[in-house]
This record gives sequence, structure tokens and C-alpha cells, in this order.
Amino acid sequence: MKRTKEPLATILIIEDEKKISALIRKGLEEEKYAVDEAADGEKGEHHALQKQYDLIILDIMLPKKDGIQVLAALRKVENGTPVLMLTAKGTVEDRVKGLDTGADDYLVKPFAITELLARVRSLLRRKKGAERSATTLTIADLTLDLVARKVIRGGKVIDLTSKEFSLLEYFIRNKNKTLNRSTITEHIWNYNFDTGTNIIDVYINHLRTKIDGGFPDKLLHTIRGVGYVLKDH
Repeated sequence: MKRTKEPLATILIIEDEKKISALIRKGLEEEKYAVDEAADGEKGEHHALQKQYDLIILDIMLPKKDGIQVLAALRKVENGTPVLMLTAKGTVEDRVKGLDTGADDYLVKPFAITELLARVRSLLRRKKGAERSATTLTIADLTLDLVARKVIRGGKVIDLTSKEFSLLEYFIRNKNKTLNRSTITEHIWNYNFDTGTNIIDVYINHLRTKIDGGFPDKLLHTIRGVGYVLKDH
């Protein structure tokens, strides 16, 4: 079992200009962030919906699907990942539209990489502060109290082990998003298990029995060949 060192944050760059994307990636990686890239709006949206990111850097002018459309699609499914929008100089209307659609900040091209990194640090601090301030998480009729470490569904108190509680918290924070086994192990156990082990399946089956047993509406689902998803619909 090889222990992996967690990056400071995982960031998605959605930018079609290769030089700009490469510049941003280099600056982020030097600051020890993990980085993924997409060169058009469709691929960027797909990445953002399939993987959990701490921040998205999103250009407005993109092929196939522009940044405003991508942002609107993410916010429509309640994806709350912070978005730093990149806009062309002088397009005030684009900046206003981006912020109204749900962007958290914007940066006008051309920009200094030092300013972009400062904006990134600010948004990540804000995100962590918001996560710490939330004391309860909910999905459907299930509530998870982070302070009392109590889980209640339909008025019934559900007893979970520490790992089951952490697993459920991770699922709720990523509700309606399919999570694969490697992603789950990296976030809950901080390392990858041997691919031959079924420990993840065992933990998830225990959790499913506790939160779904006796309830007509099932929340935790297996996506065969892909992973698991906690769904509220």
C-alpha cells in the first residue's frame, strides 16, 4: 500500500489558448496544486461534473460551449465549486453576466500569474471557511450533524462508526456525483488500497444497510463498473 501525499488543492483549467493554459498550469504546479486541463467547454464541463475540484479556472471564450454556458450548467446541478472566470479586456458585460451566473471572481486578460495565484489562494481560503462554518449537511430526509457527529434520517437516529461517518460526509458533499473507488480511498483513507481488495465495497455496503435499510427511497446507489453515488432524486 503506497501512501500518497495530498496536493494543496485540485484545480481544473478550462482554457483553449495553449500558451495561457500552460502558463497557468506551471504557476499552479509550482505552488503544489494538482492540475487538470480542458481545451473546450464541453470537455471542461464533463471533467467538472465527473471529478471533485477545489477550484475551476474558466475562460469565457471557448469552442463548442462558452464559459457562461458551462458555468450555468454546473450551477444548475448545484455544483458549488468556486469558479475564477477569465475575461477579455473591456468586456464588462461578460464579467457582469459571469458573476450573475455564479462565478466567484474574475480576472481580465492579460494578467500577471502572481495576481492569478493570489486570487486562487483567496478563493480557496473562502471555500475552506465556508466548509468549516457549515455544521449540518442534508440530503433528502437525512441530516448529518458535524458538531454532534449524529446522523438522523426520517426522525430515526443512525449509529455510524467514525469511518462510516467520514464516508457519508464525503458522499453528501458530493451528492448526485458518481465517485469511483480510487477517489474514495484517496479522500477517506489518504492512500490507495490494493486493487484486489473489496474493503471499499464492504464499508459502503455497511453504510447502505444503515442509512437505507427500512426506508422506501434509497439514497446510496452502485453504478456498475464505475463507482457509487448518493442521490436525492
